[in-house]
Amino acid sequence: MINHRGPEFAALLSDCVEGLRWAMQTDNDVLLFPASGTGGLEATAANLLSPGEKVLLCSVGSFGERWADIAAAYGADVVRLAMPWGEALDPEDIERLLAENPSIEKVFVTHNETSTGVVNDMRAIAAVVKSRGKLIAVDSVSGVGSLPLPVDELGLDVVVTGSQKGWMAPPGLAMVAAGKAALAAAESARCPRWYFDFARQKKFQDKQQTYTTPPVSVMFALQEGLAIMREEGLENVWARHRRVADMIRAGLGAIGLRLFAPEGHRSDTVTAVHSPATSPDDTKAWLTALRTRYGLVLAGGQGQLQGKIFRVGHLGMVDERDAYSILATIEQGLYDQGLLSRVGFAVAAAQAVLRQEATTPEPAAVG
Repeated sequence: MINHRGPEFAALLSDCVEGLRWAMQTDNDVLLFPASGTGGLEATAANLLSPGEKVLLCSVGSFGERWADIAAAYGADVVRLAMPWGEALDPEDIERLLAENPSIEKVFVTHNETSTGVVNDMRAIAAVVKSRGKLIAVDSVSGVGSLPLPVDELGLDVVVTGSQKGWMAPPGLAMVAAGKAALAAAESARCPRWYFDFARQKKFQDKQQTYTTPPVSVMFALQEGLAIMREEGLENVWARHRRVADMIRAGLGAIGLRLFAPEGHRSDTVTAVHSPATSPDDTKAWLTALRTRYGLVLAGGQGQLQGKIFRVGHLGMVDERDAYSILATIEQGLYDQGLLSRVGFAVAAAQAVLRQEATTPEPAAVG
């Protein structure tokens, strides 16, 4: 461990911040808070909003709803654009709501919704918001770094991410890229904040320190994760995530499973899948069997999707071999539970993706 007020930490902090700027394609300040990604969401609400201020919150799942709840807890007048879970945002809806509510100056949007496996078209959404001169804040906790999100090119004012996702580090660090317009807005915003104060944190980071005690061990891991990404190359990181996601989707489809997110809006970091089990209890039992018998941990559904879907995470240091292993284990687990009549098709379909074959094997029966 090192002294978090000493020169070794200053070098670590600088390396992490510059690496994040590189990966997020931004010249903005990147503020680091000892917290989960949710802490970054709360920091954004606390710094940008004032009690009674009308704000547009665009949600496509559990974490979008969480951000709306946070904003409401700080006293904001939240206008919610809540899509049915499993659907993506339509930029025209955002355009309409901004036209109907001219007093709205800030828009909060989820980029990559982990609870549903939906990724939104941030280029189109940002174009709508910025064309009206509004600030846009983005929850990309499970997106940026693994998916293309050119922060400065799109004019994104705030982007929130978290250490435990594509950055390959343990949880415990919220990273918030904040542009000049966002920092200026924070100066006049009236919501209370202290631990998550953008201005206070920036003042200390400008001196190569953090205001509160930082999670030094997490930052060492983040530094290593960023070094791995630099060695691979950013475009190669994105391409690998897309390739693995295509393999997962093809393999699951080949054994008759239905993906939850719509075509064109399927995340390359997490895939949500309709459960083949007949009840929530059966779904839970199958996921438990995968974990205890095979060592594969998959997530169940959240909120209204509990027991209805399962989710496969494939972000960070995940490659083609991992995709084969995940698919083979899912397939064998379904077979053992009597939910699949034959095995061997999922991996074959994933191999076909890598060979860029036009056809995949005939799906096995699910029932």
